[in-house]
Amino acid sequence: MASAVVLATPLRLASSRRWRFSADLRAEPPSCLPSRMGASASFPTAAATVPKILDDSVIEPYGISDYIERSRELIKPDGGPPRWFSPLECGARGTDSPLLLYLPGIDGTGLGLIRQHQRLGKIFDIWCLHIPVMDRTSFEGLVEYVERTIKSQKSCSVNKPIYLVGESIGACLALAVAARNPDFDLVMILANPATSFSKSQLESVSTFLGILPEPLHVTIPYFVNFITGYHLTFRGLPDNFNDMLADLSFLVDILPKESFVWKLYLLKSAALFVNSRLHVVKAQILILASGRDQLLPSREEAERICSNLPNCRIRHFKESGHTMFLESGIDLVTIIKGAGYYRRSSQIDYVSDYLLPTPLEFQQATEIYRWFDLATSPVMLSTLQNGEIVKGLMGIPSEGPTLLVGYHMLLGLELGIMFSRFFTEKRIHLRGLAHPFMFNRASELLMPDSSSFDGHRLMGAVPVSATNFYKLLSMKSFVLLYPGGAREALHRKGEEYKLFWPEKSEFIRMTSKFGATIIPFGVVGEDDMCDVLLDYEDLVKIPFYDTLNKRINQDGVRLRTDTVEEVGNQDLYPPILLPKIPGRLYFLFGKPIETRGRSEELRDRRQAQQLYIHVKSEVENCMAYLKEKREKDPYRNLLPRLLYQTTNGFTTEVPTFEI
Repeated sequence: MASAVVLATPLRLASSRRWRFSADLRAEPPSCLPSRMGASASFPTAAATVPKILDDSVIEPYGISDYIERSRELIKPDGGPPRWFSPLECGARGTDSPLLLYLPGIDGTGLGLIRQHQRLGKIFDIWCLHIPVMDRTSFEGLVEYVERTIKSQKSCSVNKPIYLVGESIGACLALAVAARNPDFDLVMILANPATSFSKSQLESVSTFLGILPEPLHVTIPYFVNFITGYHLTFRGLPDNFNDMLADLSFLVDILPKESFVWKLYLLKSAALFVNSRLHVVKAQILILASGRDQLLPSREEAERICSNLPNCRIRHFKESGHTMFLESGIDLVTIIKGAGYYRRSSQIDYVSDYLLPTPLEFQQATEIYRWFDLATSPVMLSTLQNGEIVKGLMGIPSEGPTLLVGYHMLLGLELGIMFSRFFTEKRIHLRGLAHPFMFNRASELLMPDSSSFDGHRLMGAVPVSATNFYKLLSMKSFVLLYPGGAREALHRKGEEYKLFWPEKSEFIRMTSKFGATIIPFGVVGEDDMCDVLLDYEDLVKIPFYDTLNKRINQDGVRLRTDTVEEVGNQDLYPPILLPKIPGRLYFLFGKPIETRGRSEELRDRRQAQQLYIHVKSEVENCMAYLKEKREKDPYRNLLPRLLYQTTNGFTTEVPTFEI
């Protein structure tokens, strides 16, 4: 059995070798491979005392021209069968990184992820499948090859999932492997699966392809779109005609007419093979569906597959074409992180599996709150240890573990501003304990956009649970907790600024175990933003709403079902709001409450309950202070703020009341 790495003859000078080949189809797949040749690992230094809150590593950009250049090297005929290679730019393999197998589309080069290699290489061990131009391995043969690879790697990936990223026919290949091996722990990212081949334009292409002399077959618009990512209908031809001719020449090399005919046959057999076995697939699946796919009805096919597979979710990309991974606006790592699909073990751990956002991810996640921030000109106040209230966040400690406990405004209007302000002003990354609804597949199906909660996951939200709370505190995190939960965030008419906390302490003893600092806070201003026109009590009186109500409030997303207190009435609902001309939001973070050294004292339930009541009263005091003080704010209303900013600049901080 071949367990050593089989290196191909260098395709360029030895100094420019960009990948490492594994054993080929004729041999057994290699066992655990060594780290990539020429790559070096980076390790934290002793001087790195300040925890990072962003992944600010530099990524070298790659594009279509790099894809074409490197493909020319790979497609040189060598008479060999399909084989794996690992791009050197992916970097050194991490010890806990899951294996990711990339299964290419009809081009077969294995370079379809070239734009993603460096980012993916930071969190995965990447192998790409290369299928030579003249190879005629059947679809079943390819399935068996991938199966053997996975089985050989299971010993190196104990309790780890294996990722299959496939596009077009590669997605069919991944589904076929999952159908034949339901016990494999697979996470599959499938872009525009070709399971809809019978409904696509490609069948019509195959009918008249035989009458076109070579190389005129590459002039078929669908063909050009399929291979290069050019969208002739929407983006036009390349600006440089000579470049276009060179690219068409490349297409002749990568898929001569004989190979193209064979690939169309493979597509047809792949679709038939998978569709007859789709019902037995159990793997975790994320389908990426393009809205401008000129070859396949990808949006409709994604919905069909998702409706048949209970462990499947969808992300739609309205402006993308068929070869989305070659498009500049697609970041596969961001997609995986946002969907909550990155894990290093058999079950996702939202704390230890969390990956820091990049500057671009932070910008995108907070962009929707930027205009809200500008419109409301939030006032941020904090309290020093001596009890003095000051402007800004000076009263917030710089180190964790810290627990922020406060009032949850209607629809969580305060969240985006809090996260962005703490991030930019204090370099603090808040980790919110969120309702399970935000992580539930059924919830995504109810939302107009299935990616509605991806931004929250990117910024570190975790499902609320005692286990996750414990893990976050043990990592000295800044944790955001709302004891009133959904009952506060979806309160009824006339209930603004009312706390719906449980009667008994829920967080004091665990907080004291880690010596965490508790910061009570209040926020007011929702009544200057909108009024609740229809609340839950109104909606349940509307005919047919009960059907939607049952779908929203299923057993899987309910909390505190064992309590008779009002906080247990956590029926989720979409409140109908009457917007107002935006007023102003006011935040006050109270005096920090230390629990360090009080672990033994607070193990006593009575002592813990007293501190719990004190924290709750501090939150109420913060809101009472803000409601009183805002009456004296000359810039509480929008017009005075606009006049001030027109005179002093829109980036200038608007004054507020005297403290």
